[in-house]
Amino acid sequence: MASTAAGKQRIPKVAKVKNKAPAEVQITAEQLLREAKERELELLPPPPKQKITDAEELNDYKLKKRKGFEDNIRKNRTVISNWIKYAQWEESLKEVQRARSIYERALDVDHRNITLWLKYAEMEMKNRQVNHARNIWDRAITILPRVNQFWYKYTYMEEMLGNIAGCRQVFERWMEWEPEEQAWHSYINFELRYKEVDKSRSIYEKFVMVHPEVKNWIKYAHFEEKHGYIALARKVFERAVEFFGEDHISESLYVAFARFEEKQKEFERVRVIYKYALDRIPKQQAQELFKNYTVFEKRFGDRRGIEDVIVSKRRFQYEEEVKANPHNYDAWFDYLRLVESDTDADTVREVYERAIANTPPIQEKRHWRRYIYLWINYALYEELEVKDPERTRQVYQACLELIPHKKFTFAKIWLLYGQFEIRQKNLQNARRGLGTAIGKCPKNKLFKGYIELELQLREFDRCRKLYEKYLEFSPENCTTWIKFAELETILGDTERARAIFELAIGQPRLDMPEVLWKSYIDFEIEQEEYDNTRGLYKRLLQRTQHVKVWISFGQFELSIDSDDRIQRCRQIYEEANKSMQGCEEKEERLMLLESWRDFEDEFGSLVNKERVRKLLPEKVKKRRKITAEDGSDAGWEEYYDYIFPEDAANLPNLKLLAMAKMWKKQQKQEDEEEQEEEEDDDEGQQVPQGKEAEESPEPEEQGHAAQREQPENEYDDRDDDAESSSSSDSESDGGPRQDDKTEQAKADTENH
Repeated sequence: MASTAAGKQRIPKVAKVKNKAPAEVQITAEQLLREAKERELELLPPPPKQKITDAEELNDYKLKKRKGFEDNIRKNRTVISNWIKYAQWEESLKEVQRARSIYERALDVDHRNITLWLKYAEMEMKNRQVNHARNIWDRAITILPRVNQFWYKYTYMEEMLGNIAGCRQVFERWMEWEPEEQAWHSYINFELRYKEVDKSRSIYEKFVMVHPEVKNWIKYAHFEEKHGYIALARKVFERAVEFFGEDHISESLYVAFARFEEKQKEFERVRVIYKYALDRIPKQQAQELFKNYTVFEKRFGDRRGIEDVIVSKRRFQYEEEVKANPHNYDAWFDYLRLVESDTDADTVREVYERAIANTPPIQEKRHWRRYIYLWINYALYEELEVKDPERTRQVYQACLELIPHKKFTFAKIWLLYGQFEIRQKNLQNARRGLGTAIGKCPKNKLFKGYIELELQLREFDRCRKLYEKYLEFSPENCTTWIKFAELETILGDTERARAIFELAIGQPRLDMPEVLWKSYIDFEIEQEEYDNTRGLYKRLLQRTQHVKVWISFGQFELSIDSDDRIQRCRQIYEEANKSMQGCEEKEERLMLLESWRDFEDEFGSLVNKERVRKLLPEKVKKRRKITAEDGSDAGWEEYYDYIFPEDAANLPNLKLLAMAKMWKKQQKQEDEEEQEEEEDDDEGQQVPQGKEAEESPEPEEQGHAAQREQPENEYDDRDDDAESSSSSDSESDGGPRQDDKTEQAKADTENH
């Protein structure tokens, strides 16, 4: 009925807000909180203090509190804090039995709660209930043996009570569970506090087996060293090295071992330990080891020892590099250079053999260029350092067998092999090797080297044969023809040299024909065969009309000591000018005329000088269209063109330019005269007014003067156009538009 009545109870209506517009003053939540804090609205006044005056009131108070605690526990049994508060309240009333009962009830609810066990045991210890506390700790470590806090508290309590045997027994029980490292250290420190070194040693023995880590072995050794057992400490280090072996080798173990021996003044032992470790630990893991080794050698070693440390460090570095990339030939070179400077021949040979075993994977010459120098260095080391010629010969032969000569070869290997055999005074083997090279894989460098060798031996007949073979292999090589002819010239056989030159210039294809012709001409000049030289120049001019050939021909005629040399030279220049009139390369024609002008300035008369000067062209700036790669118009560009007076098509242009220059010069003179007259007027006396009127020109005369000035201005504009060459190529070629301009310029000049 009550519920029905409550359901029927009406909910009060919320007052409707008539004005829903925002208030003028807005209040934020932050302001509300600040005002509440300032006014202390949420602070409740403390409850009044209750004074208990008799036992009955005390019992009522206790009953009320216990009822409250029990109600809280009944509401939620799993909240352990309620149990702990309840027990602590009972403990404060010295009701230990009641508190013990509460803790036991709480353990029935949650026996794995660590805080509950700790509070329970602390309560028993506070109230000096030792046996109860032991009982609680035993139950705790039995139920939760992995909670180290229980063990620490238990052992601490036993030690404080002076029960050493009981404490040791607890530690032994704890160690059976193989706890963490700190627990073992606590046990060891406990034994050391009571001077039980032997027991501590036995604990360490178990400890390093349960936790086999390097730092624990080092601690064990330091323990023995600290207590003066040096031999046992050394034995611990040795056992540790043996225990870890080479699979799990550690840098820190060897560093600690070496420092231990260093403290004992066993420097040879230290050096042996460092070297043993460096031979087995990878380089990237041995940085600290290298550092300590270097410091040790600087302190206690000699110069040789310090160098050994540095060399050893670098050797490890190179070993790691070549292991990472066996085809890194630069690393092999550095490694070999280091090994050659420090170790014996057998070690160096071993490294060389390892290096040359890494042949390039692809048979392309660019991959073999660095590799082949390993063989060269190997052979030179055997010859110069070890002084073993037989092994050097074997190295060269093995290298030559390895190279795929059908695809490519290395001429330097063949030549080095030949030079080696000559140093061994074995000329037959040297010639056999170089002959095999020419037969298998002929190259320019091989021929040159073989010929140079025979020249040094003064075997000229062999040189001739080699040159013949060389020219059969490469007939287009002009340098070979020239060298062959020079050899015959040195030997005094000029006819043979001339025949070689004739064969050379008769070849259909040459790489540098101009060098060959020049050498042939120089040869004839040197032999003072001037008629042959002239014939060579004429034959060359039949093949090419290059301006440098004409100039060289003229210089040759001028250099001959004869009476008509100047006339001959001038005749050559005239012939050259005639032959180059139709030449499209105007710069070459200009070069010829400038050379002719220089000649006439030095040897010619005024008439000849004036004649050559008239032949020189005018330099004109022009414009032309630029076409891009895709065929589109890219704009205009300016360039310089040369207009020669001898070209009939360019005569109108020359006339126009000449008249423009003449007008410009005349204009300049008139400006200077007017300026001088103005200066005279300023300096002279004042002229009478009537006289001034007489000197002023008549209107008609002023009109004629204006008419005279007009053509000058028009011509000035045309002169500027001619100077800037704004006309297109079609206009500069002498078309009808250019002729109109020429006629107009003539008329303007006559009017002027």
